[in-house]
Amino acid sequence: MNLLGKKADTFAHGVREHVRLGTKISETVKGKLSLGARILQVGGLEKIFKQLFSFREGEKLLKACQCYLSTTAGPIAGLLFISSEKVAFCSERSIKVPCANGEYVRVHYKVVVPVEKIKGVNQSENMKKPWQKYMEIVTVDGFDIWFMGFLNYHKAFKCLQQAISQRLEDVDTFK
Repeated sequence: MNLLGKKADTFAHGVREHVRLGTKISETVKGKLSLGARILQVGGLEKIFKQLFSFREGEKLLKACQCYLSTTAGPIAGLLFISSEKVAFCSERSIKVPCANGEYVRVHYKVVVPVEKIKGVNQSENMKKPWQKYMEIVTVDGFDIWFMGFLNYHKAFKCLQQAISQRLEDVDTFK
């Protein structure tokens, strides 16, 4: 029973952290409802993943989770997809991007990293608030990508580690 209480507490902290990172609670809830409706309308997370990102024969979607991508402009809410081939993020809402003609176009913020280009994954937490957990993906070409505000941080981190280790095993098998 104690373990169940601890899991519920961890999940509650995850939900609170996820909502806290948004600009306004009302906007965050509105965004989550809109995202949920879109997932239902399209027919599930796997179909959204296939629509948003190129999908190769034999590729499997392992996990999809809501989180925030850390950027210099602040955190961006979205979905993190972990597949057997890549880690991909797409923002929940579109953002304005300036065009060459001076006008703006709205696009979804996307990040894609092939699993074989991932050098490592690090986890971090706020020392004063240990429920605030961060995940860093380091690429072989020296980029680091930070994610935070997971509803279930541990499951996402474990799944990402498994995808990377499985890819390394597959590469070693073909050598």
